[in-house]
Amino acid sequence: MSNQPAPPRVSLVVGLVGACCVMYVLQLSGQNFLLQHFALWPPGERSVQFGAQGAWQYPPFQLWQPLSYAFLHGSPMHLLFNMFGLWMFGRPVEQALGTARFALFYSVCVLGAAGAQVLAAQYSGQIVPTIGASGGVLGLLPAFAILFPRARIQLLIPPVNLRAPVFVLLYGAAELFFGVTGTLPGIAHFAHLGGMLCGGVLLLWWLRPRRSQP
Repeated sequence: MSNQPAPPRVSLVVGLVGACCVMYVLQLSGQNFLLQHFALWPPGERSVQFGAQGAWQYPPFQLWQPLSYAFLHGSPMHLLFNMFGLWMFGRPVEQALGTARFALFYSVCVLGAAGAQVLAAQYSGQIVPTIGASGGVLGLLPAFAILFPRARIQLLIPPVNLRAPVFVLLYGAAELFFGVTGTLPGIAHFAHLGGMLCGGVLLLWWLRPRRSQP
């Protein structure tokens, strides 16, 4: 038997980055179709909005939006930061979990972030769309910290080097503070927290010790 080279391993992270970039190019067409139908809109009654061009109706909530919103982004920097985080933390987590389990993990984080954001929107009464992969990306942070507790993360501002678990705890505390106080409006802080919570809980559940059968 001849030694054949192993086929290249398909990376879901690469596919997700590519899909988000393609969707952003489509968004640049200037049409609001993607935002109206694939962003995450809070469910509930819709009131008529009067603007410079007359009255229009808020887009409705659709069942696919808790997943599709994660492929849309609002600006080049929004896309760049999310894709950098997905690439930086997603690759080692995917290698540790395997592609199939990583797909389930990332989907749960995106859905958990959407659920948290919908609840926050219902409480605040604001009808605004939510877009971006940050909920799923931030779900990778606790997973990375759990799988690689000795890894260190170098920050640029401030220029400090932190252990991964410390970084995740500080980041989560900051998101909670900003979300409760409204210090940084226009950012889905509770979606970030929902993604982080789902990511940490799900991975700890998968890694829980199993009882041996008699």
